[in-house]
Amino acid sequence: MREDELATAVVDHFEATFDDPEIRLEEPYNHYGTRGVVDVYARTAPPERVSYLAELKADPAVRMASGANEILRQYRRAERYFFRDDAHDLRTRLGRDGPGLRLLLLFAPTVGCVEHVLEHRSLYASVAPELSVDGVSAARTVAFLVNLDNASHGGLGFCSVNGDVDVQSAAFREAVPEGSRLAAAIDEADVDADA
Repeated sequence: MREDELATAVVDHFEATFDDPEIRLEEPYNHYGTRGVVDVYARTAPPERVSYLAELKADPAVRMASGANEILRQYRRAERYFFRDDAHDLRTRLGRDGPGLRLLLLFAPTVGCVEHVLEHRSLYASVAPELSVDGVSAARTVAFLVNLDNASHGGLGFCSVNGDVDVQSAAFREAVPEGSRLAAAIDEADVDADA
């Protein structure tokens, strides 16, 4: 599975779920020389405008990374600098219900990604879900994508690895859709459950 397949599913999901979302792929940012690219940048239409920054990771990216720290560094760099350049804005809104920004680090439901996340589960679990960016309430989610085949109907979902449920717990396994790609990848993954 490639990242472009993940990006297609994310775009299809946004288009099916929200009225007239603004979506940009491979969106660059540059804050005084701190440069980067976000895989998917999306904003929902007013009045409840929410911005989404999604970093997508499939097997090639996980294999090429020097480890979880490199992936988290890239994810956090976008969090810190994306809205500080002149091309992007993040607006506070009084009376907002829920986060105005969602920062997503989404892994493909593959054996390679499952093995990588489970090997580095303590690092990914340590990503605090709640924060504020320039005074705007934000939420961080590190997760596996699920229901990719239902993305065009608004059914794309994820199973979080930085929430209240440990990625190797029975509760996490119960949250994984039965018969899904993620369920198959978890079954096939070569990871010591006691590690």
